[in-house]
Amino acid sequence: MAQVKELAPWEWMEEDDIFGIQISGIKELGFVSVMGTLGEHLAVAVYQGVKGLGGFWQMHSMGPKLTPEFALQIPQVQASFEDRELITKEDRDVMKQLGVKYRGAKAWPQFRSYRPGCFPWFIEKDEARILTCALEQVLEMAPRFRENPDIFMPATDQDYLVRVNNNGIWEDSVQQVVLREEKILDLQMNDEALAHLRTLMPGKFILEIDFYMMEEPVQEKRNERPFFPFILMLADHESGMIVGIDMLTPLPSLEEMWSEIPAIVVEKLADGLPPREIHIKDDMLYILLQSVAEEAGFNLKKQPRLKQIDRAKKELRNFTNRLGF
Repeated sequence: MAQVKELAPWEWMEEDDIFGIQISGIKELGFVSVMGTLGEHLAVAVYQGVKGLGGFWQMHSMGPKLTPEFALQIPQVQASFEDRELITKEDRDVMKQLGVKYRGAKAWPQFRSYRPGCFPWFIEKDEARILTCALEQVLEMAPRFRENPDIFMPATDQDYLVRVNNNGIWEDSVQQVVLREEKILDLQMNDEALAHLRTLMPGKFILEIDFYMMEEPVQEKRNERPFFPFILMLADHESGMIVGIDMLTPLPSLEEMWSEIPAIVVEKLADGLPPREIHIKDDMLYILLQSVAEEAGFNLKKQPRLKQIDRAKKELRNFTNRLGF
């Protein structure tokens, strides 16, 4: 870490100057990005696999529309340089074991694992290996990039320079990486509730439904990785009444959590809430409920904002702030 800090590759590298690393024994490629051009967050990140790389490029294209919720859904590991007040007791214990000391602004090393829907947490053995290789390769590749920026620009947008370790020797290779946008989900459905909902149609309600990540993480057991619960909220568009609310967890994965949503929504609609129209803001929720709308026979509309739910979320946030949460 000290060598990377001394090299300061962020002085000539942008976040999107990405190269890959292929590590024996680790299935997915890692994609290395150097952060810190503006001097705010000095770090080396490794975006893990196609999902991590795709998430990076999507995040990079969002600009001011980027939300913490989206950023926390991108699998990655980071080695960063932080101020002392951001360093935890666990971080200091590791430094003490290594016999190293630091002082000054943005001088304290911190290593974090980012998993979708979870709070940034301490790295595990394989993640430490990934970061070690990434830092070594930054020391190798950053000076080369400074001399020849074209080395990270192979023939097509799908080609990436990937460093491969062959019998202890790191070599350049060019590999094609196809970013797949589609997600294959095994969607759950309560067929009995869906059949009952059909008997209530055509419906009369105009509903708003939103699905969002809470701002505060939950830690169920000491020393266990905290996660961010997600809220599924339903509101009557006319009256503003909240007619349904559920809390879901992104464990063991976001995909498994998403797969539960169609069945949960159908059960709520079948319990006396047959809709004529449902308004949705969240992109993923819109995708998840399209088949439900077709099966049950209601209109599904994508909206830029949800008047009643946005108001309820604001009131809930103000209430928790007053309580000091």
